[in-house]
Amino acid sequence: MSDPLLPPQRKDPLKMLHLGHTPPRLRSRAAKAMAVRAGQGRFVLQVCADCQTATYPPRDRCPQCWGELRWTDQPQDAVLLAETVVRATTDSFFRGHLPWRIGTVQFCSGLTAIAHLHGDVATGDAVKMRLVLDRGGNPAFFALPAKETPNMQDDPQLRVFTAAPKHRRILVTDGRSRLGQEVALALLNAGAGTVFLGNADRLMRFDGMDRMLATPRIDMVPLDMTDSRSCQELAGLIGGRVDVIVNTASHVRPGGVSQGSRLSTLQTAMEVNVAGLMRLAQSFGPAMAGRSDDGVNSAAAFVDVNSVYGMTGKQGFVGFAASAAARLALVAGLRGEMAAAGIRVTSVLCGPVDDEWHQTVPSPKVAPARIAKAVVQVLEQGLEEIYVGDVAEDVAQRWLKDPLLATREENQ
Repeated sequence: MSDPLLPPQRKDPLKMLHLGHTPPRLRSRAAKAMAVRAGQGRFVLQVCADCQTATYPPRDRCPQCWGELRWTDQPQDAVLLAETVVRATTDSFFRGHLPWRIGTVQFCSGLTAIAHLHGDVATGDAVKMRLVLDRGGNPAFFALPAKETPNMQDDPQLRVFTAAPKHRRILVTDGRSRLGQEVALALLNAGAGTVFLGNADRLMRFDGMDRMLATPRIDMVPLDMTDSRSCQELAGLIGGRVDVIVNTASHVRPGGVSQGSRLSTLQTAMEVNVAGLMRLAQSFGPAMAGRSDDGVNSAAAFVDVNSVYGMTGKQGFVGFAASAAARLALVAGLRGEMAAAGIRVTSVLCGPVDDEWHQTVPSPKVAPARIAKAVVQVLEQGLEEIYVGDVAEDVAQRWLKDPLLATREENQ
């Protein structure tokens, strides 16, 4: 296993490649429900609606009284009761990551469970629990130090559950936009080794171009998301070297359906936002899948920056919202395909962005730098979904509570 604290080294072309493996996949519906909440960064347990008993592992009914179980957010404080080191296993995935520390933790509710352990925790320590997803999409408990340590993000076991950008080679698809540029800079600040920054038109200058060209470890590359050949040619050049893809390409224009509508607005939005995402996945997916666990601790990842209005639609931006909805459907399918290769697929869902196309939209709007911070967050924490900004969080909460009402509120 390579040292995650060192930059990636040039591979020996005569050496046999390490085959990628993933842990066993989910079996029960309850475990999948727990995985959904883990992907949102929540720490939850099932609690009985009748006797209030917390239970784990996930079940369909309370083991005490057969009452209905409900997912409930829990305090993250716990105590590490005991620990051991696994030095041999029949599991193909973990054989490449041994030795591996696990231990028994006790939650505030009194419940005990087995958890993966950070290198800076020891028996008897107070720990902070996190619910994480492994490479197969399974929820698992991870015990972290109660207080920040110098080795917090660089722990080898923790990095197996994340797609941390440190020393990674990352493609950001749209370097012409302020959002793409902010994402690239945030990834570099988080320790990325190289950021490939897409440029759809190499003959036309753009705001921020000189800064991007002058920034060390940023490599401008030709990438037109509306051109299949452009995507395929770039994949042929760098596909085998890219660990993470962050799709920031987006076509946003105001417009309605019957009033103030232009068919070209919808067509272009679909071409860039939807077909562009599919071209990107078709071109880079096979190469990423082939090296998803090639001795590097952090997982490969595909991050898509999209609009929360894909959940509800949005009067005044209907073409853009329709493309966002189609994009969410594509990402859901891509997540299922990439899970077999251990690749994390994440949606970063935003409200109105503070850009030229939302000038008429009243505040609050989300700044590109805030979105860039969220991209780093989902990679470092191994999340599958995050809502960025006050508007996105509000829309998502209302939609989860009552989808039909939230949809009507955003369109009337």
